Amino acid sequence: MDRLRAIEIFAEVARGLSFSGAAQRLGMAKGNVTKHVAWLEELLGAQLLTRTTKSVSLTEAGLSLMEGGQDLLDRFDLVGEAVRGAVKAPKGTIRVGTPPSFGATHLVPMITAFSNANPDIQFAMYLDDGRVDIAGEGLDLSLRIAPSLKDTSLVALKLGSVPQRLVASPTYLSAKGEPQTPEQLPDHDCLVHALKSPTSYWTLTGPGGRRSVRVSGTMRSNFGESLRHAALLGHGISMHPVYMISHDIEAKRLMVVLPAYRPTGLDIYAVYPSRRNMPGRVRLFIDFLRERFQNIAEWQE
Repeated sequence: MDRLRAIEIFAEVARGLSFSGAAQRLGMAKGNVTKHVAWLEELLGAQLLTRTTKSVSLTEAGLSLMEGGQDLLDRFDLVGEAVRGAVKAPKGTIRVGTPPSFGATHLVPMITAFSNANPDIQFAMYLDDGRVDIAGEGLDLSLRIAPSLKDTSLVALKLGSVPQRLVASPTYLSAKGEPQTPEQLPDHDCLVHALKSPTSYWTLTGPGGRRSVRVSGTMRSNFGESLRHAALLGHGISMHPVYMISHDIEAKRLMVVLPAYRPTGLDIYAVYPSRRNMPGRVRLFIDFLRERFQNIAEWQE
């Protein structure tokens, strides 16, 4: 049985010195009230109430429990109120996972804007390449960027979508030539993301429909930023979400390859273990992210 519940039932009997009255006030059967009190007496090893056919009275042990037990119940109520307040109040620390490049370039400015409006909320950021056990690592939420999510144990809220592009440096294209169709990509040095393209197939949609080609190159990585830098150095053709390369394209450090063909886009999700008892600060931040993502027009080119 629940100890606090048993003390609560005992206190109700003791206040009115009546099992029947306590049962009526608690909405319980009289027999259940009697069982709880008897279980509590056995647990404590002391008789708490003296029962006769006509009356109920407190023993010395019962009087002691009545005084200390009520204080215990009151303190438990205060703790409960504090916990419920922490769930709702916008304060405390949010532990958030994020892909490294996106986190540094885009999530940090969002966190900064959110923190300015909510100074009592702090953040702890952690690397998440899509394989982190969120519950095991104690994260409140994580951002996942992928064509689809495979972990069905998590709650996933789609924040937005972002297109991808194939890019290469002017140096590479000048030396190796520019492919004119997806079928020419296997003849080029393609920088493959090991997580997003584990089978080394790139799928593009353009004139003639959807095509998938198997590509290869001198570098693979599960870290998109390393592939971007390799492309900037003229090492080959790489595929990236627009948010990662838009400034490079504007500055002509990278050129769009096969502009008539669009690689499969990516969805951006906020994932978290459960909606139940979510802290108010986390819910507030997720709502903030949803609004911010809806207003990022440049990601849609």
